[in-house]
Order: sequence, then C-alpha cells, then structure tokens
Amino acid sequence: MVIVTLQRDKCIGCNYCVEMAPGQFQMSKKDGKSVLLKAVNNKGFHTLKSPDHSMEEACFLAEKVCPVNIITVKST
Repeated sequence: MVIVTLQRDKCIGCNYCVEMAPGQFQMSKKDGKSVLLKAVNNKGFHTLKSPDHSMEEACFLAEKVCPVNIITVKST
C-alpha cells in the first residue's frame, strides 16, 4: 500500500509535484495550488491510499522536490 498525503493549504503553487508525478498531482485552475488526485480530505490533509506501487517512485520524487515539505509518502 502506498499512502500519499498533501497539506494543500500550505501549497505555494510551484508545480514541482506535477512535474514529478503528473499521474497523481495537478494544479487547480481556481487557486493555483496542487491537487492530489483521488484523495480524501480530512481537515486540510488530502490523503490517497493505493495498492498500486508503480506510482511510488514518482510520488517520492514529488516529496523530495517540494520546497515547502507538504507532501509525505509512506509505503507498507
């Protein structure tokens, strides 16, 4: 299981996550912040749980390049 979490309210709209993992992230046209696709929002923490480990590497890259450290990726 891969668990990706995004603290969307702290996003600065740099677009790095989309460049690293376009299958999981996109930029909102409304406010210019990152959106974690197919995620569930729980008090500002947007979480995606997926059994698909093929997205794991791209999400780890997105976590690494995020300048405000609002993306976390865990693999179980």
